[in-house]
Amino acid sequence: MESQIEAVREVGYAVIPRVVSAEALRRLNDAARQQLRERREPLELEADLRYPGAPKSRDDAGGGTVRRLLDAYARDPAFAQWAASAPLREWMEAYFGEQVLLSRAHHNCLMTKHPRFGSMTGWHRDIRYWSFEREDLVSVWLALGEERVENGALWLVPGSHRMTFQADRFDASKFFRADHEDNREVLRAAVSPCLEPGDALFFHCNTLHSAGKNLSDEVKFSLVYTYRGLSNAPRAGTRSASKAEIEL
Repeated sequence: MESQIEAVREVGYAVIPRVVSAEALRRLNDAARQQLRERREPLELEADLRYPGAPKSRDDAGGGTVRRLLDAYARDPAFAQWAASAPLREWMEAYFGEQVLLSRAHHNCLMTKHPRFGSMTGWHRDIRYWSFEREDLVSVWLALGEERVENGALWLVPGSHRMTFQADRFDASKFFRADHEDNREVLRAAVSPCLEPGDALFFHCNTLHSAGKNLSDEVKFSLVYTYRGLSNAPRAGTRSASKAEIEL
């Protein structure tokens, strides 16, 4: 655990293999597919987000393609059990050095990436739309199936969580500008870790990351949650404070 924590602090992310059992992974996958079939609100569609490659409207081909099934914690007991599991709590307590809370306002979703209509995600830091006392939160991305460049896996820039950038390095939506000459140099260091089913990617909220399109024939499923230390409170009146958190 210590080497994983050190990696997140120094590199900005760590891949932890096989964090769930085969049986737990089966339950999570069954729940994920059931949730996608039911399409219960709240959810986000690719057409609503309008990322590069997404359908232009809900009326276009693929306009009903789901991007995220929100509030995963409340959707299925298997999702909640994983999000608040003892190994996750112990890891986060070791990282933050205090009691830990799970955000229900940020991430807390079942992320899907569909063939054809699953869009690209530009380079960004998650903290761009979060509001906490300190920029120190950790997200956990659990791969429910294989994640490769070919099916839209994450890309990350090692060490970018410790870099300082001026405002002009980001666009109006606070995406890291790939057309900026200095940014291109930063992005040359990007890597895309391959994840096997049941592997988890732990990454810092300031780590630059992106994701490509799914060029395979199958939907990719991932569970994503974000955690903070007790002393790092969300700022009152912001989206970060809009939902009651889960104490681990």
